[in-house]
Amino acid sequence: MPAPPLPAPLKVAIVHDWLDTWRGGENALAEVIGVYPQADLFALVDFLPDAQRGHILGKHARTSFLQRIPGAARHFRALLPLFPRAIESLDVSRYDLVISISHAVAKGVRTHRQQLHVCYCLTPMRYAWDLRETYLASAGVRRGPRRLMANAMLDRLRRWDLATSSRVDQFIAISDYIRARIRRCYAVEATVVHPPVDVDYFVPGATPPSRLAYCTASRWVAYKRLDLIVEAFRALPEHRLIVVGDGPELRRARKRARSNVAFLGEVSRERLRDVMRDARAFIFAAEEDFGIAPLEAQACGTPVIAYGRGGATETIHGLDAAQPTGMFFAAQSAESIRAAILSFEQRGVATTAAACRANAQRFAPELFRQRLAGQIDIALAAFRARQAAPSPC
Repeated sequence: MPAPPLPAPLKVAIVHDWLDTWRGGENALAEVIGVYPQADLFALVDFLPDAQRGHILGKHARTSFLQRIPGAARHFRALLPLFPRAIESLDVSRYDLVISISHAVAKGVRTHRQQLHVCYCLTPMRYAWDLRETYLASAGVRRGPRRLMANAMLDRLRRWDLATSSRVDQFIAISDYIRARIRRCYAVEATVVHPPVDVDYFVPGATPPSRLAYCTASRWVAYKRLDLIVEAFRALPEHRLIVVGDGPELRRARKRARSNVAFLGEVSRERLRDVMRDARAFIFAAEEDFGIAPLEAQACGTPVIAYGRGGATETIHGLDAAQPTGMFFAAQSAESIRAAILSFEQRGVATTAAACRANAQRFAPELFRQRLAGQIDIALAAFRARQAAPSPC
């Protein structure tokens, strides 16, 4: 009897929002590509520098019409009203499995009933749901005709975002915090696979750290609340703060900072690791969807002082834990941060570098790949079973 034919290879498409620089979402993309190296990559635009393309196996994304608009490399975000049409223009119809990695519109790619669409959801679109006021304020759109036009556009975007959630067969959230947001925004359930953290690169140094200064690192955008951290150190002149990162909010904070705050701007990955390794603690004031930087700091053996909401509550063990890796403050205010630092000065010995490192290793890339592949395999098995089931009469 001849052997049964081998199943056809699974045709996989990975859809990313856009590729222009390297951040946490791109780290997740690289690991998803590591699970499915044969996959084809799609995105609204792809302007990723060649030096960073090795992380995604040298792949170039198949892009939308936005790629060809003059000036798109610098200003494609200004084309937000066109994003829904652009993502729907991408043709992924010939693939068996579509994996979208979405914090904006990637999950809205058009699929059909013979395809399984799994969305690794970084967040439902922030500016359409939870952070509209923050984004409009940072763009200088507060009132008048521009505000009316912006509200109308974001309302349309929100309706589209909700409607296209039905195109996803399985949501996988980056945190319990985002799972709850998916439930609230889309009225569907999601599983959770936490994002990968490069614990093989972010490691303790060979020499004992000085622990002389606190540090923080982020892109300077409004919701990150780095301004509150800098403000807290105005009332702590005997303590030093090192700030890593650049962005539109930086200039204002520099003007208010005292001499005990050092601004390094954008730095190399190696320099960031050195700062984290040497710090007394890493300070994190955002209500973040997950938060990679606090885990990179913990991987270096450094404890974290964080706002006690959002993804940070899933990645930091507070002082009430058996093996604490940091502590939380209760309010997004300079005073709350200042009080937490003073408390940490008294109780910081409760944390150890070993505990911080062990906690971060729970998010190692190889564990991410195993967990994500496992969830997709479960979804594929259920999908194939539904496809094979006889149709009701």
